[in-house]
Amino acid sequence: MPTMNMIQALNDAHKVVMRADEDVVVFGEDVGYFGGVFRVTEGLQKEFGKTRTFDAPISEGGIVATAVGMAAYGIKPLIEIQFADYIYPGYDQIVSEVAKMRYRTGGEWTMPMVIRTPYGGGIFGGQTHSQSPESLFTHIAGLKVVVPSTPYDAKGLLIAAVEDPDPVIFFEPKRIYNGPFDGHHDRPVTPWSKHPASDVPEGHYTVPLGKAVIVREGADLTVLAYGTMVHVALAAVIEQGLDAEVIDLRTLVPLDIETIEASVQKTGRCLVAMEAPRTSGFASELVTLVQERCFYHLEAPVERVTGWDTPYPHAYEWAYFPGPKRMKTALEKVMAD
Repeated sequence: MPTMNMIQALNDAHKVVMRADEDVVVFGEDVGYFGGVFRVTEGLQKEFGKTRTFDAPISEGGIVATAVGMAAYGIKPLIEIQFADYIYPGYDQIVSEVAKMRYRTGGEWTMPMVIRTPYGGGIFGGQTHSQSPESLFTHIAGLKVVVPSTPYDAKGLLIAAVEDPDPVIFFEPKRIYNGPFDGHHDRPVTPWSKHPASDVPEGHYTVPLGKAVIVREGADLTVLAYGTMVHVALAAVIEQGLDAEVIDLRTLVPLDIETIEASVQKTGRCLVAMEAPRTSGFASELVTLVQERCFYHLEAPVERVTGWDTPYPHAYEWAYFPGPKRMKTALEKVMAD
């Protein structure tokens, strides 16, 4: 079984779906000849030609609008927004057209399209290359929102997203494109080549949308995380010596609330971790759901560890990240109550 990092796994997923279905087309800024800023689309134009993998003008609104027309016609656009920070010019099209098409046509038309975009920090990109805007899309009815944390999941989830008849926003955590990080330094904890989730099967397979995975079983505490924060959470609970159950959500919408509910009812305690700013973030939704569904099982208030409510700090990127120090404080609090 090949060993891949997340970039290679995503690239392989593109090849799988494009070889299987000639209606799948890939476009975006620099995705053609150049192969994308992070090389996720490298080699696609050479294999599939310029009519199926091509560069678009620097106009995110135009990219999304073009994909809407294609999807309505029956083509399956798999588009890239170069950074999640650039997606806002296309937000109106996503909210008003992409998310609403199935509903406004009474199910006559669907939107079989995927919008891929790298999100979060980790490359010292400052305010305009490091944001985590996932909550802006989880709030929009009609969209599915996916965030992988491993190469294996990245490939399987992307193939599942392309095969889904409804629109999917696919956030790729750029900090772990090449390997998981420890939150302290700009280096991997373990290279993907030594990480079990780097074993990526060849060919076609899918990871179902809307299904979380328990990456570490435990009895004393449930930790909910997604993307990069899965690895930070794992490192923190191991460092603290806690018998914690860590759940990788993988898909934010639809959310696997059944797995969350069963875990919290078992452990009686819950901590939620995300990189995005605290106020109105997806962690708030998770806290609310846990309180609503598991209140009588809780032995302590639900805690959350998040980014700051500030514009993304360029010079203090690694201080901004919710790392082991803040995780330790929250873990001690939820276990002490």
